[in-house]
Amino acid sequence: MDKNTIRNLAIIAHVDHGKTTLVDGMLKQSGVFHEKQVVEERVMDRNDLERERGITIMAKNTAVQYGQYKLNIVDTPGHADFGGEVERIVQMVDGVLLLVDAFEGPMPQTRFVLRKALEAGLAPIVVINKIDRLHARPKEVIDEVLDLFIELEASDAQLEFPVIFTNARAGTATLDPGTPGTDLKPLFDMIVDRIPAPVGNPQAPLQLGVTLIDYDTYVGRQAVGRIQNGTIRLKQDVAVIKSNDEIKRQRVSGLFVFGGLKKVPVEEATTGDIVVVTGLEDINVGNTIADPENPVPLSFISIDEPTVAIAFHVNKSPFAGREGTYVTSRKLGERLFREMESDVSLRVTASETPDTFLVSGRGELHLSILIENLRREGYEFEISRPQVVERFINGVRCEPVEELTLDIREDYVGIVMEGLGPRKSEIVNIQHKDNGQVRLVFYIPTRGLFGYRSEFMTDTKGLGIMHHAFHHYAPYQGEILTRTRGSLVAFETGDSTAYGLENAQERGELFIGPGVPIYRGMVVGENSRPGDLVINVCKKKQLTNMRSSTSEISSKLTPHRLMSLEQCMEFIADDELLEVTPKSLRMRKQSL
Repeated sequence: MDKNTIRNLAIIAHVDHGKTTLVDGMLKQSGVFHEKQVVEERVMDRNDLERERGITIMAKNTAVQYGQYKLNIVDTPGHADFGGEVERIVQMVDGVLLLVDAFEGPMPQTRFVLRKALEAGLAPIVVINKIDRLHARPKEVIDEVLDLFIELEASDAQLEFPVIFTNARAGTATLDPGTPGTDLKPLFDMIVDRIPAPVGNPQAPLQLGVTLIDYDTYVGRQAVGRIQNGTIRLKQDVAVIKSNDEIKRQRVSGLFVFGGLKKVPVEEATTGDIVVVTGLEDINVGNTIADPENPVPLSFISIDEPTVAIAFHVNKSPFAGREGTYVTSRKLGERLFREMESDVSLRVTASETPDTFLVSGRGELHLSILIENLRREGYEFEISRPQVVERFINGVRCEPVEELTLDIREDYVGIVMEGLGPRKSEIVNIQHKDNGQVRLVFYIPTRGLFGYRSEFMTDTKGLGIMHHAFHHYAPYQGEILTRTRGSLVAFETGDSTAYGLENAQERGELFIGPGVPIYRGMVVGENSRPGDLVINVCKKKQLTNMRSSTSEISSKLTPHRLMSLEQCMEFIADDELLEVTPKSLRMRKQSL
């Protein structure tokens, strides 16, 4: 294919601004699906966790044909925790569609993804999405986007960005927000006109940078990347250049390009194509596939370092080995190091003890997705409380600081500010909106956010919206008390009873109901006061001839709090662990 008819672009935005929905519309209107085919929403989110949570976790490739042009599209995540996915795809594309919500305007993650795109010199198209939304303000949002471009020191060419208005859910685009569109043709035309064709020389020696790694049980590791120079052919001998400059000669056994949602086998591909290569052993993200006679590596874009770390331990609780398939340190270590090969923003290091691994990532969500994937695969392990990754800068102890953006009603401002005060937050900006909403922007140490989401939702009666992204490193700000209450700890091993729980619930809030297997030292609730309290939740009512066994039914229990994985991670204290198995989440004291 002539590289002048190829357009490589990524869709970037803050979380929930409509990236995946827009890709759905582009796929449908380009003829990827036939007219009567039933297509589920967010068709690009194929991972179970992505569909359950309604978020994109992994960057994904697709391609559509528009007339004579082939548009290679990369859908990227919007959450700050998965920023590594955005950072690595910028060298695979020549332009970006920056999606911005017509009501919310630029948000913290909009700044992050745009900065990466501008630094890579990509051509931007600004897409103002959700123009049908109540209180939409597209004209004002364009001004806010321009201010953001100027603040991020965009080049003169990048500042001349074109703007288009869309309703991704309806599949329409228009150049005038006052005139409703009928389809996405104006967007396709703008992509062809404003996103440059790939540069590179098809006659030069081969250079292909590996940006993503896929895995297939039949063909093994699949390297996804863009051909910067040269041409690659099926069954060709190539040189795989590792990050340590080690060169290994191998043969390409499979070569594919993207067509819609499928991988289409081809005999050869040339400069500008985004391809999938199979048959190469031990290939990783950041490697270069090159001409064996003239192996020249490509430079890989720098990836921001992790900010949050968790220790993974082999499960040593009294219930160890009951529910999991993989319980040894060897299996756990192999799986964690394998994850690091495909996730560029993850770091895994073995500790001095053979049964502990330190795993560092971009945030609690990033690590909780990994933990959830492991438990679904049958792994059983324990994790520690999340800790921030500190650095010494010019001899000064520094910690990561996040930019926290809160959208709340005016009457909740007081209680929210009061809750953030002890967490060492610093107010940066306050914006009052016409609809009685207020946007508060803070700088807050990453430590100060541990456990805050549930408190924020309680304070705002579930109506607040909270987003945060890493901003900078700052000098360590001293002790932060993120948890003011202790734990209710089980006194003995057994099954919880209604009678034992009824007495215990007067002391605090419970996390379990009756009939749950318990071991000594397990955390079964939150104390209503500071400090831990040992309680007996397995206690049975003594039966005499004056009482019948059915008197147990009269126990009145308050519904217990169901704890999600993220809530458990935020709740545990420094002297506690979270036991994770395919069926259960149990919090416990380190020393039983």
